Amino acid sequence: MDYATVAGALAPHGLIARGGFEPVAADCVPGDPRCVVMVGNAGREVWPVFEAARTAGPNPMNRWTRAVLDDVAQRLGANAHYPFSGPPWLPFQRWAQRAEAVYPSPIGMLIHHDHGLWHAYRGALAFDHEIEGLPERDERPSPCDSCADKPCLSTCPVGAFDGERYDVDACAGHLRRAEGADCLDLGCRARRACPVGRDAVYLPAQARFHMDAFLGARD
Repeated sequence: MDYATVAGALAPHGLIARGGFEPVAADCVPGDPRCVVMVGNAGREVWPVFEAARTAGPNPMNRWTRAVLDDVAQRLGANAHYPFSGPPWLPFQRWAQRAEAVYPSPIGMLIHHDHGLWHAYRGALAFDHEIEGLPERDERPSPCDSCADKPCLSTCPVGAFDGERYDVDACAGHLRRAEGADCLDLGCRARRACPVGRDAVYLPAQARFHMDAFLGARD
């Protein structure tokens, strides 16, 4: 099995292989796999595929992801793991940072050099053998290190971010008021203020879907 084959199995679903790593005990990967390939999306590519396949009911993105990746895992002889399966929750952010150059941003989300803040990890495929052609981890430093202005920290209308904590209640309260329509319809204003990955900004319907899901999880 090689990395190109894994990526090719994901591509029809708008998903991408996002690097991988050979786990050690501290990574807390279930079982005893030899290699883990991270799976996610970036930018807008996944949205039309998901929209065409989504079904009614709660957590449609998670259900769609599980249906897709369970099938891919079976065909590739892998075990699929998900960030939404818990508790206990699997350490996906740690795995992501093992696999590729992503770093915590001042507003908490992991930032990527090319995708900015407009990406996500949907799952991971664990293999009991090595994956040929696994890309080496990109060692570029965080783009936040060279961002002097950090507009993500000064753009939120309710000051929900201070670089150390995220005031979830202030954010959710703003979204439920009329003045929060901009963030609700187009996505978090602080996230949109980031200058990195501008070409990957989510489509309005895609952004609204995730903002609705955020609010729904707090009801």
